[in-house]
Amino acid sequence: MKPDEIENTQAVKELVAQIKKGNCILFLGAGVHAPPPEDSPYVYPEEQRLPLGRVLAEKLADGCDYKQKFPKESYLDLQRVSLCFETTPGLGRSKLVDYLTNHLRTGKKPSPALVMLAGLPFKIFVTTNYDLLLESALRKFDKDPAIFVYNPRSDEPTPDMEEDPTAERPLIFKMHGDLNQRDSIVITDEDYITFIQRMSDKDILHPVPQTVRYRMQKWPTLFVGYSLRDYNLRLLFRTLHWHVDPANIQPSFSVDRNPDPLLLQVWQNERRLITFVTQDLWTFVPWLFKEIKGKEYQHE
Repeated sequence: MKPDEIENTQAVKELVAQIKKGNCILFLGAGVHAPPPEDSPYVYPEEQRLPLGRVLAEKLADGCDYKQKFPKESYLDLQRVSLCFETTPGLGRSKLVDYLTNHLRTGKKPSPALVMLAGLPFKIFVTTNYDLLLESALRKFDKDPAIFVYNPRSDEPTPDMEEDPTAERPLIFKMHGDLNQRDSIVITDEDYITFIQRMSDKDILHPVPQTVRYRMQKWPTLFVGYSLRDYNLRLLFRTLHWHVDPANIQPSFSVDRNPDPLLLQVWQNERRLITFVTQDLWTFVPWLFKEIKGKEYQHE
């Protein structure tokens, strides 16, 4: 899909209309911090960018001698490598979270793409990122987000907003934890198992705030910074729709320049669960910003 063809896609036209009204949930993944293409007008220096999962995995692998312990296994599997780091004598969970904090906070800034998305009238943000850059980007537009963080404990009621979220006071749900709440981080294999178990909890104990779950049955969802090749994302998508009447499943869109052909066939063509927007996010997000705001984004 070429940039001038995005506007002619009926499904995307409807998505834009819903975003303008604030009736769309934005899911943000780590890819929102990916570097722009060489020919992009946007600049995002490496020292300001967050390391992506593969880079984190390799650094953690070096820290726990993963390559020596498991020479025949991939050292880019972040979930398994982080479990190795956590269980290595002398390291442990505390040092794992310290490591994440050091690499995801020091000197890091929101990408221009993230800032553009923060400037749009989304009322609900769901992110699997641990960092604090979304909050920073929203505050550039004088927004005051209400932040809710995943809790691995199944015996504590999940808090929720007392009022409806607005574009000026949006709801952020940090589905895989927050660096400021060290026990909330979902990163190892075992963390993911606990997370999936928690997704079957009932009502007040369900880890996702009721406002988010309710709006997912009313509003479309836009995924930015993800690839459906990620098994965890597909599992997350399924678990969020457990026990939901198929008639109440709203359209979902995923910005993915090169969607996997098999997943395209299954998720879009056969099941019609997701519409793929086959654009680089550095093409689609500036286009979306201009469509909504009526002007180009002015990079700082």
